[in-house]
Amino acid sequence: MVDKIFDTLFERYPSLKVIRDELYTAYELMCDCYDAYGKILICGNGGSSADADHIVGELMKGFNLKRPLSDDDIEFFDGIEGGTDIAKKLQGGLPAISLSAHSALMTAFCNDVDPDLVFAQQVWAYSKNSPDLLIALSTSGNSTNVVNAVKTANAVGIDSIGITGKNGGKLLDCCTLCIRLPETDVYKVQELTLPVYHALCAAIETRFFK
Repeated sequence: MVDKIFDTLFERYPSLKVIRDELYTAYELMCDCYDAYGKILICGNGGSSADADHIVGELMKGFNLKRPLSDDDIEFFDGIEGGTDIAKKLQGGLPAISLSAHSALMTAFCNDVDPDLVFAQQVWAYSKNSPDLLIALSTSGNSTNVVNAVKTANAVGIDSIGITGKNGGKLLDCCTLCIRLPETDVYKVQELTLPVYHALCAAIETRFFK
């Protein structure tokens, strides 16, 4: 099923065939994170921030599949008033956090400390004792706050996946894996970013919610 998802991606976007190996590696890194009961952190600026939110939406609830709770999960609601109805409507989720979604924290840290470290602070706090994974989005690969988040991921010992443009920028040298999309113009990189993470989210969902 995973092969079918990726093959469909390459049929629709033939230019992405050059990242076939990287896409499979990204899939394995995401699986490893969730197999270890970690969570995925995602960061980016501007359009990449919107993409971070979008990825969280695909991971935390049903994407292509409905993901009903298992019988074991439903048992958590035994003895709770209305628990059966709640359990029937909840969906299986893959823990993910968009690091640009916390406006109070971000504005406080940017004002009080250093805006270039606003994502790094969250990677440090969330992941220094957790088997997490960071997805770093930057069309140039050079966004300072994103690069610093990856450096912090390296410091706490978690893997990172960079998704960027053809040149890779600084992310190429500091990420565990750097997926370089075959474009250099910002909007063209962004146009290829969405189908890539949609394919990854669909593949991960198939892996954990067959």
